[in-house]
Amino acid sequence: MIVVTGAAGFIGANLVKGLNEAGYKNILAVDDLTEADKIKNLADCVVADYMDKAEFKAKTDKGELDGKLRAIFHEGACSDTMASDGRYVMENNYRYTRDLYQYCERNKTQFIYASSASVYGGGQVFKESPENEAPLNAYAYSKYAFDHHVRLQPPQGFQAVGLRYFNVYGPREQHKERMASVAYHFFHQYLEQGKLKLFEGSGGYDNGEQRRDFVAVEDVVKVNLYLLDHPEISGCFLNVGTGKAHSFNDVAMAVINTLREAQGEKALTLAEAVASGALSYTPMPEALQGKYQSFTEADITALRATGYGESFDDVKQGVGRYIKKLLTLRNTQ
Repeated sequence: MIVVTGAAGFIGANLVKGLNEAGYKNILAVDDLTEADKIKNLADCVVADYMDKAEFKAKTDKGELDGKLRAIFHEGACSDTMASDGRYVMENNYRYTRDLYQYCERNKTQFIYASSASVYGGGQVFKESPENEAPLNAYAYSKYAFDHHVRLQPPQGFQAVGLRYFNVYGPREQHKERMASVAYHFFHQYLEQGKLKLFEGSGGYDNGEQRRDFVAVEDVVKVNLYLLDHPEISGCFLNVGTGKAHSFNDVAMAVINTLREAQGEKALTLAEAVASGALSYTPMPEALQGKYQSFTEADITALRATGYGESFDDVKQGVGRYIKKLLTLRNTQ
């Protein structure tokens, strides 16, 4: 049996769907459905069983699942980068992950878990090495802390790989609300207001030119499935991004022009969008000042060195496809 924690969440649900499409049906979905809306993410997926995250942990602690699990994809976490309850974040993201790691060590179960590019903080070098890591908030620290735990106690005789996701976007993220991707928010903002507002320049970047490595969730799933098929790849952290940063202006224009095309309107240049009022800029909120990454770009050398050769969608391809899916979903509701 294959376990996916956070199975009803954004990446977790896409991973369950990807496993189904790869022929896997014997899947144990684990999540916390206190907020039940995200269960919609699994409506078109096939799973063999479901457990609450507390029940799953109790069963692994007691050894009731020993010998029954081939792999655990650990995607469950508190992903709110502005969470103020550090105790909750560490319990949910660090302690729970550490306990599952120890379970997999005892049972020689494959363990592929979600780390985060947030561990790099405000740095400019995004390569999987301690000198590049400087988390800026509780969420980032919880991910950093577990990665460091793995460094101190590397896996022996079983697969353990941490995936440092960059800015992931795509279907099944609607439940994340304010933590959903900028592509998701831009889509709704443009349909409701006919225009988009981005942050003014910061960190030495011009208006809307702050740059991130935006990666499609479909590509994230492909990397996870590759690792499932290659258990010999272990004891490492791998950046999962496209390897090329794009500006928020690039994402905004992909959203605007995909929606304009759907409405039979011609594409705009960035200058035309700004001149027409379709795109404008607003000051950075005080709550984000000093905690905002103005630049991220995954160094994917280590990922490529594992033999992973699949290409990644750029912003125009990936965001364009996603916006078309969102539009189709909106039109059928």
